[in-house]
Amino acid sequence: MTVPRLPSGTEPERSTLTAENGNGNGPAVRHTGEGGALVDFGRLEDELEQLRERYSSAKPFPHIVLDNLLVPETAQRAIGEFPPLDPAKWNRYLHANERKFSNTNPDTWKPTLRSVLDELQSPRFVAFLSRLTGIQDLLIDESLEGGGLHQSVAGGFLNIHADFTVHPRHRNWRRRVNLLLYLNEEWRPEYGGDLEFWSTDMARCEAVVAPIGNRAVIFTTDADSFHGHPEPMRCPPGVARQSLALYYFTSEDHPLVRSTDYRARPGDGARSVVIYVDKHALRTYDWAKRHLGLSDRSISKFLGPVDRLRLWRHRNGGRGKATGPVAEDQDKDS
Repeated sequence: MTVPRLPSGTEPERSTLTAENGNGNGPAVRHTGEGGALVDFGRLEDELEQLRERYSSAKPFPHIVLDNLLVPETAQRAIGEFPPLDPAKWNRYLHANERKFSNTNPDTWKPTLRSVLDELQSPRFVAFLSRLTGIQDLLIDESLEGGGLHQSVAGGFLNIHADFTVHPRHRNWRRRVNLLLYLNEEWRPEYGGDLEFWSTDMARCEAVVAPIGNRAVIFTTDADSFHGHPEPMRCPPGVARQSLALYYFTSEDHPLVRSTDYRARPGDGARSVVIYVDKHALRTYDWAKRHLGLSDRSISKFLGPVDRLRLWRHRNGGRGKATGPVAEDQDKDS
């Protein structure tokens, strides 16, 4: 398959921000940063003008990469607290257009991760996002619909797509800004999993971002903000692509409602048909969520026995010996 990409040597936009080391070595979470904050707000706000310029001028759509968003000790604690896959606590997104897991229940998270969530949904951070993006009156989503902790292992992928446009529980909430904070202890290029930003006409990949720990990616969510990491990952056993995904909204009278719009890349060939069919099947699911009150968690529980039955049939046919959610993600035949 031939997929248009950036010319060799082209680098994605990267922040020059660095975070200062803190002094705390004990169990307390809020141990460094201005006023005990987990984010170095002083540095962000001092550099706001140049960050805003970089954001608005980025291609193919407004975005920015901020390295070391969290102060270092907080980042290390958050990475260390990232929970393992547990069928009782993680939602499954296992279909033709993606293979990943999510945890949207902060009550199951440890203290540092909960504090990071609070910080990134705080009035001060939301005000920073509004000034950075130029989008006023941003709203946080306490339900973490579609967001929360994300995790993918070997074979995991997310096809190129533009996100759903309206919150399924709040008909007048238009989705405006995505924040992805990577929480990987170590990430090597050979693992794959780089985030790709594609042109609005889906002709070429214009930016690539490696999921390096404590790196944040912030971007405007529009109908043509196409992004994903479509190639199955090659990370070894015990290594996962880990992130915290947060979405911010504005309240509007009549926002256009559209489900996630998956797209094939040039060169995807027969895979394009599978992407198209699965996208339309997911539109039915999106309608059910909005009109019947279904949740990702309820669907995940329903699909769990189906996944286990599929794995049992593969094992009886002499294929696959692993069990549990990691094995489900590694089995790429469905």
